[in-house]
Amino acid sequence: MMATTAKLRIEELTKQINYHNHLYYQEDKSDISDFEFDKLLEELIELEQKFPEFLSEDSPTQRVGGSITKEFESAAHEYRMLSLGNTYSEEELSAFDERVAKGLGHRNYEYFCELKFDGVAISLVYENGKLLRAVTRGDGTKGDVVTENVKTIRNIPLHVKGENIPIKFEVRGEIFLPRKEFEKINAEREAQGDPLLANPRNAASGTVKMQDSSIVAKRRLNCYFYQLISDEADINQHDQAMALLERWGFNVSPTYQKCTGINEVFNYIDSWREKRHKLPLDTDGVVLKVNDYDQREELGFTAKIPRWAIAYKYQAESAESELLSITYQVGRTGAITPVANLSPVSLAGTTVKRASLHNANEIERLGLHEGDHVLVEKGGEIIPKITGVLVEKRNQSALPVKYINHCPECGTSLVRKEAEAKHYCPNFKSCPPQLLGRIEHFVHKRAMDIDSLGTERIRALIDQGYISDFADIYELVEKTDQLLGLEMSQDQYQVADEGMLYLALHKALFGLTDGLSLSTIQQFLASQSTAPLEQTLKAFQTFIRESKKKVAQNIGTIQKLESVLVAYPFPKIEDYLPVPIVLSLLIGKQVGITRLKELSAQAHTIHGIILKAGVSLTSDQEDKIKKLKSNTFQEGVISNMVEGINASKQQPFGKVLFALGIRNIGENTAQILAKAFPSIDLLKEASTEDLLAINGIGETLVNSLQEYFASSENLEVIRRLQDHGIQFELEIVEKPSLGNSLEGKKILASGKLNHFKRDEIIDFIESHGGQYVKSVSKSLDFIIEGEDMGPSKKEKAQKLGVKLISEEDFLKMVEK
Repeated sequence: MMATTAKLRIEELTKQINYHNHLYYQEDKSDISDFEFDKLLEELIELEQKFPEFLSEDSPTQRVGGSITKEFESAAHEYRMLSLGNTYSEEELSAFDERVAKGLGHRNYEYFCELKFDGVAISLVYENGKLLRAVTRGDGTKGDVVTENVKTIRNIPLHVKGENIPIKFEVRGEIFLPRKEFEKINAEREAQGDPLLANPRNAASGTVKMQDSSIVAKRRLNCYFYQLISDEADINQHDQAMALLERWGFNVSPTYQKCTGINEVFNYIDSWREKRHKLPLDTDGVVLKVNDYDQREELGFTAKIPRWAIAYKYQAESAESELLSITYQVGRTGAITPVANLSPVSLAGTTVKRASLHNANEIERLGLHEGDHVLVEKGGEIIPKITGVLVEKRNQSALPVKYINHCPECGTSLVRKEAEAKHYCPNFKSCPPQLLGRIEHFVHKRAMDIDSLGTERIRALIDQGYISDFADIYELVEKTDQLLGLEMSQDQYQVADEGMLYLALHKALFGLTDGLSLSTIQQFLASQSTAPLEQTLKAFQTFIRESKKKVAQNIGTIQKLESVLVAYPFPKIEDYLPVPIVLSLLIGKQVGITRLKELSAQAHTIHGIILKAGVSLTSDQEDKIKKLKSNTFQEGVISNMVEGINASKQQPFGKVLFALGIRNIGENTAQILAKAFPSIDLLKEASTEDLLAINGIGETLVNSLQEYFASSENLEVIRRLQDHGIQFELEIVEKPSLGNSLEGKKILASGKLNHFKRDEIIDFIESHGGQYVKSVSKSLDFIIEGEDMGPSKKEKAQKLGVKLISEEDFLKMVEK
């Protein structure tokens, strides 16, 4: 192809791809298939590689990703990203309006209303029209830099063109994963046996923080923008700012409206109450802001929220459902949460099958009986909850729900502390969910940084007996041959209140039948999402006949399943089948249902049950049981784990100390202790007086340390970790001394500094003999007040009489 021809084709392809991107992201339409779109993109990539002189910075190919980010840097927001106050009633909204009127002294103001989207807040900074930096909200003061990932979002401008573009400006918005993309991703993950993503909001949040930007690009994230910040743009009202953003090519949701008076706001809220469920993303309310910027300035802020804006949350919808059973989940702190399994009901645009019951008090307050008809709401449009019982529909012979006495995970007797609502499992050392939480803390990037050991892998290794403490992680290196083939995910299982294991219906039907793909079974079940199990199994037989795949054999198996379910009336869990019944249809001649029921209460996976049963399987049985399982540990996964485990041995003592999870010892405290006692032996032998002499160490922490080191089990784990080469001594690095002008002074810096980054100011103070302190207290000599110092810190400092000095005065002090 000649260069001139290539140039024209590149321009045409760019135009086509941009057109289809606009249709997809701005108008939620699609004229071509994903395959056809990918072909256009592949052709453009190929031409740009052959003719790089025609590659533009604005080319759609610049959004396919490919960069790898091992760790995300932090960056301070030039202007804080504030949270909003919430209200759930029109009365509270009217009260807000009265406060605005009182604050301004008149009613000559307008509101700008927009829907409150359920996504991930992002700040984009542009300089000279080019996207410079993308930062997550974080704590509102600083967040993570995710620029490379955000560049892959196709409706976010990489370059802004037009008239009167400010040299520097900031745009804020909400990144979200459209519902249809979320459902598509989950369908693919389910077909591959991977754990499903929980909800679109969490999926969007996780995607934005992925290390590989090419994977982010495939997720098809979207973004709505809602704020422009610029000292140069000549704008006085929010609707003007939104009009500018739209003109510059930013994706602003077309759902906004300018309202004169609170009654127009109420009309806006009512108009979107039902319509919002048809939008491509989840919403949970409406945000209203005073439109005029000068009036906003006049109204000001409280310590945490602006006085000129508020979020109105829609009241949750309610529907009737039937209580099928209750399962009990164990949290990572040992807290027990009862979960109601319900007959399917449509609520706020989704099908609800489960609801949290919170604790024993809630069950008692509701007066729940087995099989009750209940009223269900989606609290905050996200978490379903039971709000009442229809006593008039109760079966007279129904028994009250009885709360469990033993942990469903480990069998330990539950405890309930006085004045606390939750029951707890006290077996914090070996109860699987609690152990999971401790191991997750240990491998976290701020601790031992073993990123190849994710939650699902840890859970699988705990459940199958490979990890029971920190030192066991390092012994996995010698057990790689045993790890091959272990089930990696537990998401296809549920555990009933008797401890019995249940398997996801789609996996069960996939394993019990021949010739039917998992994806076709999933599609069939999606069409039956609101039908009860008995009806679904009848319809499945019709589906088998229509598919013409081993009809007689498959229908015979499903009919046998129906009869066994009737003969053994286990508690029902919607979309799940009891594992003993499923396995009895595959290996029933060797092991009876009663024995399988016992084993399923002991093992947490089908793999574990088969091992405990000690049976020999035919190749046909092995193939069917493989179909019941999810992904398993493969060679690549195992080698990555081993590499990460070995690399973690280089983590310094301060991080190791934090990783141990000693109560009340956070990341900063661990560093302080490591500096004061530069080995685990010195820390273990430190007296109460030695510990209390360290700034920031109090009696509570001293008790935690002494309690930890008094445990022979903890000391044994430390010994084994030392044997594996973990760093339990601080590597002393001499810091250069630049003088003693700050000797004896305790100093804190707050807000944005012009001459120092956060770590630099600490090193600078210490190199001049001072001590850097991380919180406001009376012991401070002074605080270096940077730009946008937090109002709460400043107020506390003034109350305590701590001196505030500017960065310039601080530098002069050091020079003297």
